[in-house]
Amino acid sequence: MDLRNQEYSISEAKEMDMVDYLSALGHEPTKIRNNDYWYLSPLREEKTPSFKINRNLNRWYDHGLGKGGNLIDFGIEYHHCTVAELLVKLSGNFSFQKPLAQPLKNTNEPEHKIKVLGDFALTSYPLLSYMGQRRIPIGIAEKYCREVSYELNAKTYYGIGFKNDSGGFEIRNPYFKGSSSPKGITTFKNGSDEAVVFEGFIDFLSFKTLHKNLPENSQDFVVLNSVSFFERARPFMEQHQAIRLYLDRDATGQNYSQRALSMSTKYTDESKLYKNHKYLNDWMVSFDKPQKKQLGQKQG
Repeated sequence: MDLRNQEYSISEAKEMDMVDYLSALGHEPTKIRNNDYWYLSPLREEKTPSFKINRNLNRWYDHGLGKGGNLIDFGIEYHHCTVAELLVKLSGNFSFQKPLAQPLKNTNEPEHKIKVLGDFALTSYPLLSYMGQRRIPIGIAEKYCREVSYELNAKTYYGIGFKNDSGGFEIRNPYFKGSSSPKGITTFKNGSDEAVVFEGFIDFLSFKTLHKNLPENSQDFVVLNSVSFFERARPFMEQHQAIRLYLDRDATGQNYSQRALSMSTKYTDESKLYKNHKYLNDWMVSFDKPQKKQLGQKQG
């Protein structure tokens, strides 16, 4: 099946949901009030959220910059490019699900349930390229992830799949972040007395990238796939003598980390490593230079 789309028009680009688009870029809201989604500005450094998206209007405004507009206005500001270059950039991810003008409120509802059609070795160039943008080496991505074909709202897409212990997948591509049922945690048991804990699999892959020379059995791992599964993961985590937490630096992640520290001296909060960033991968991408030869070496 050829899933390629024609190049986006300006009107089509403006219809993309901005909350989904920012999520694909790695930016999540710090608070939500009715239709207003507040962020630490993606356009500059700040400590108090002053960047707002009104999801009903699908418009943004940065109070610190005194600027706002639609997705086109944001894209050329964020990527430092022209409108034409932005449309090419958006169209380049032809194989992925577009953000929806009217986003799904809950993809776990029966009528919007994701159905995984199949999973395969991770080989598609656009997906490998996405991993490259996150600075994840191809070898590590291939080892822990699959390429999944999935159906949503009677349409077929594909993305990077990370399997949980219950058989469901976390699914990512540049424009989509979702999961198939059943949801659950992912554990890697290597016989170690130390467990390393992450909220999401991109941070897990980032850790493996940063420590790729460590022996495989030096640590056990748990990926929560949602911080709400922290309690579910406790029996696995607390079998270990040491539990190292690499949770997000947002309010929710830090609350869970502080709660864990108060429960047991086994827990340590390692997020100070990336204290000026929201999560581990964001920090890694910020200092790591692009590995431009990775894809070329893989193709050769």
